Amino acid sequence: MRLALPYSCRAPLALAAALLIAHTSNALAHGFAGERFFPATILTDDPFVADEISLPQVSLNPPGPDGSQLTDIEIDLSKRITPNLGFTIGDEWQRLRSPGVPSVGGLGSLRTGAQYQLFIDGPHQALGLLGLNVTWGHTGRATVGALDFTTLSPTFNFGKGFGDIPRSLPYLRPFAITGNLGFDFPTQATTAGVPNPNNFNYGFALEYSFPYIECCVKDIGLRPPLSQLIPLVEVAFTTPISRGQASQTIGTIQPGIIWAGSYFQIGAEAIIPANRLTGHGYGVVVQLHFYLDDIFPRSIGKPVSEWW
Repeated sequence: MRLALPYSCRAPLALAAALLIAHTSNALAHGFAGERFFPATILTDDPFVADEISLPQVSLNPPGPDGSQLTDIEIDLSKRITPNLGFTIGDEWQRLRSPGVPSVGGLGSLRTGAQYQLFIDGPHQALGLLGLNVTWGHTGRATVGALDFTTLSPTFNFGKGFGDIPRSLPYLRPFAITGNLGFDFPTQATTAGVPNPNNFNYGFALEYSFPYIECCVKDIGLRPPLSQLIPLVEVAFTTPISRGQASQTIGTIQPGIIWAGSYFQIGAEAIIPANRLTGHGYGVVVQLHFYLDDIFPRSIGKPVSEWW
């Protein structure tokens, strides 16, 4: 026999459980701000330091303007050094198919990053993070697009949940937004006479959290797996700001969904070119993402500073 509590009792209990989780250091590592959980997004960077790994992320990209198509199999690791300081490292194996020529495969450019958590504001469900990403030259195969120069990319990443808006708007409160602002600074001005521009990068993810509805708005009767779904739309653009033309902006729009469990999440998104310069047709990306801090809370899931 199942004992069913009325919603007037269940809602405070659910909220208390969410707050308890959010105030543990391990839970904060993968995206809690107060009672709001921010999942790891696929296209845009996360606004929090973390102990997580994407293993793998597989992308079938839309065909480019010349008809070529790139397939990526990517691995990304995020690791905290201290509770507020972390690093990232990632790479991918790529296969490029071009009309009329044999396909080629190889590793892309190695990517690393350093991150510092500026703030986590629980009552306002807000996060801010500063980062410096580096794409290393001569670390991949040029025929699949790996660079022969290093690029430095300072970034500011942010997140904001709508849970603090008036309770008279209950079904707007599950919304959240995360975003990135950053620049690319190549260490080499030209390659074979072709300019390498400085770029302005900008993007955001708009999310609607079913877990937040159930824990903190109203029990509408959702049960797993539906109660663990987070539909979202991500967009990201790159615009040259020097040694290039602003009309050469490229970007993608990626609607999709994330299922978030206790130890991992699964995400899938369509890839839609934002303009003809980006490509044509459609692509798809799927990601399996593990929360190392929850899987290994007493060992590698802790910040390095707490290992001893």
